[in-house]
Amino acid sequence: MKPVLIDSHCHLDMEAFDDDRSEVVKRAEEAGIKYLINAGSDRHGNIRCLELSREYPNLYPAVGIHPHDAKTLDEPLFKELKKWAKGPKVVAVGEIGLDYHYLHSPKGVQIEAFKQQVGLARGLGLPLIVHSREAKNDTLRVLREEAAGIQGVLHCFSGDMDMAKKAMELGFHISIAGPVTFKNAAGMREVARFIPDEFLLIETDAPYLSPVPLRGKRNEPSFLKHTAEVVAEIRGVSLSDLARITTHNAMRLFKIGDISEQGEIAYRIRDSLYLNITNKCTNKCGFCVKFRTSYVKGHNLRLEKEPTAAQIIKQIKDPKAYREIVFCGIGEPLIRLDVVKKVAKWIKGQGGRVRINTNGHGNIINGRNIVPELKDIVDSISVSLDAENEKKYDKICRPAVKGAFKGVISFIREAVKVIPDVKVTVVEIPGVDIEKCRAVAKDLGVELRVRSFNVVG
Repeated sequence: MKPVLIDSHCHLDMEAFDDDRSEVVKRAEEAGIKYLINAGSDRHGNIRCLELSREYPNLYPAVGIHPHDAKTLDEPLFKELKKWAKGPKVVAVGEIGLDYHYLHSPKGVQIEAFKQQVGLARGLGLPLIVHSREAKNDTLRVLREEAAGIQGVLHCFSGDMDMAKKAMELGFHISIAGPVTFKNAAGMREVARFIPDEFLLIETDAPYLSPVPLRGKRNEPSFLKHTAEVVAEIRGVSLSDLARITTHNAMRLFKIGDISEQGEIAYRIRDSLYLNITNKCTNKCGFCVKFRTSYVKGHNLRLEKEPTAAQIIKQIKDPKAYREIVFCGIGEPLIRLDVVKKVAKWIKGQGGRVRINTNGHGNIINGRNIVPELKDIVDSISVSLDAENEKKYDKICRPAVKGAFKGVISFIREAVKVIPDVKVTVVEIPGVDIEKCRAVAKDLGVELRVRSFNVVG
């Protein structure tokens, strides 16, 4: 089964596709491209992409005037643009923005056109598709001053890490295109690795910028898989994971397709199966993903009701189909110790491997040393250390239980006695002394794994 992808930016309205447009759309469908976001760039292109959206059910138009053509955005054209933007399938205002490389339109004219179109998007409640080339400071300034509260995407991103961070702080997605596959794209690969899951999109920008190994040919949506494969490799996930993440993001941003609001109990990442058995937790860590989104790697983990052991087992099916089965959702699994024990015992009986990701509060929560009860049913356990001392831990993790940090340390000491593989983790955030955490781990006789902020799953 092919992974489902969305080309979040293409230009099928352009002359390059006049001879075989229907075949291009068909090839996209055969390649698993579910939807095409076609961005207009000038008057003719906007009219054409609106026509194409009526012809092809899976093509959704965005309308806007590209910075190259900003000088054409007079009052009559802006009135037309406003009318087009109200079309039934229009999903965004774009492609708009700033391009200081060619300066086909003067800088001041570009900025004014950019502001006008941002205002249009705000008035209609539409997201923005933004082009920015060699115009980092002015692009960010306009977005900061004019686009507060508006979502959008910096398409075919070519900026630096600082620009990506500042754009995401404003709520903008970052879209990666074919150049990430080029040999000289080290900086772009670093950005592609850094972007948190919930801000990532991919695109072709067809007919431009074909990815390796098709560089030099006319680009088309069916080539998106090549970019997706490289981005997946950079991020250390499977193509299916990358497809799920970016498809979900595009559907939410552009409000297309049907997004399930049903929370998942069992969800796959790479070759492991994760079990989301509760959303409750005894910590309120400032870095926790659940305070900014319900989704991990494109999976909705917001539960309406906690599942029973029988329901969890039914979701697992064959434990041997996975490298390991991990108790890890957006809550603390050892709050439901009895369920963990029942399910883990069944998994082991079926020849599976069990791991628990925990905040280390299990003994405090259950009022006894529970670690011996995990013997022979848990192969590995990962405990969130998160700080080098109690004072810092309390500040970062905001535990609801007293003596939490001491409880975590005690839990780890007990775990190494009966569980074959014990690791501790710490999130790399300002204020946490990684080397001191490493010393704590060494004293406990366990390995420390440093997790990057905003990388989950």
